[in-house]
Amino acid sequence: MKQKILIVMCCLLSALSLGAKKTGVIKIGCVGPITGDQASLGLDQLHALQIAVDEANAQGEIIPGYRLEIVSLDDQHNPSQAVAMAKRLASEPDVVAVVGHVNSSCSLAAAPIYQNTRLAQISPSSSNPEISRKGYDTFFRTCATDDIQAPQAAYFAFQQLKAQKVFVIDDKTTYGKGIADEFEKEIRRLGVSVLGHEGIMQGEKDFTPLLTKIKALSPDVIFFGGMYPEGALLVRQARSLGLSAQWLGGDGIYVSAFIDLAQEDAEGVYCTFIGADVNSIASAKNYIETYNSRFGRQHMGPYSAYAYDAANIIIEAIRRAAKLDRQAILAQVRSTKDFPGIVGVTNFDEKGDSTIQLIGVFRVKNSAFEYAGPAKQ
Repeated sequence: MKQKILIVMCCLLSALSLGAKKTGVIKIGCVGPITGDQASLGLDQLHALQIAVDEANAQGEIIPGYRLEIVSLDDQHNPSQAVAMAKRLASEPDVVAVVGHVNSSCSLAAAPIYQNTRLAQISPSSSNPEISRKGYDTFFRTCATDDIQAPQAAYFAFQQLKAQKVFVIDDKTTYGKGIADEFEKEIRRLGVSVLGHEGIMQGEKDFTPLLTKIKALSPDVIFFGGMYPEGALLVRQARSLGLSAQWLGGDGIYVSAFIDLAQEDAEGVYCTFIGADVNSIASAKNYIETYNSRFGRQHMGPYSAYAYDAANIIIEAIRRAAKLDRQAILAQVRSTKDFPGIVGVTNFDEKGDSTIQLIGVFRVKNSAFEYAGPAKQ
């Protein structure tokens, strides 16, 4: 009798053991500024990936025996930190692809790590064109590039703002200087006088000497290539000096935090963005509703939809690869064709750049960004 009981117990324990067997995991990295003055952008990217991963897991195992997980790391929008975070992801064998980085300088620094370890990287917002010109076959992006954005911003300044004299400011980063240089090149080609081009540093707080110099030159338009923390300070300090020039920025200031920081001085500021108003895109409706209910509308940033599409392109590539293999998943990302994303049908060219190249213009009106239409009409 004791022997029979022992056999039954062993069978039960064996069955419980089999039932408790854990499903394997496939990990997707997510890297961006999770802390610091640009945290809203990094968190927005992370939230988009969380929605995509949760939706995929709710449909069942991504491939038999596996479910998706996220490895979220903070690069603090610092290129050196980005390299360190890329190495951490590359060292984890279960990590098969990466959504990020947010900043072009970080993507540029981290891209060689992903290239050497065959990790597919899709950035929703790193728009500097030099990244994809390095020949990395692991780099992709769902956003347009600055050599598309900046010339159209220049055309808008010339055609719609009637600019005759402009001053250009950049924040000396890969993104900021890149877009400012492209803007200056095109605005000069259009015959507009460039009164000067100066660089500032991220983290600077007092721009009064520079703005005083600019005021004496009486520009019609000031173009800023950089991110929203410095952009907001520039605008506020310019208004306090009585500098009446029209402000135009790149997508680095198309963030609700820019308005929060600049307050009433943000009114009337224009910026370009690597796409149209996502709220007007029918295919984005369900995603926006999901995001709003889960994280709150005030947290949804401009690159969220692009991060969501990047995540789903990776998830679909994992499904097609049907195995935990970086090279196989990379090949499937590379072969993406007519992906029906919420910002449009996405394809990648031979450099990994998105073929969606619409550039929109937004203006701050009544403490909110209002879509003004395409930059080039």
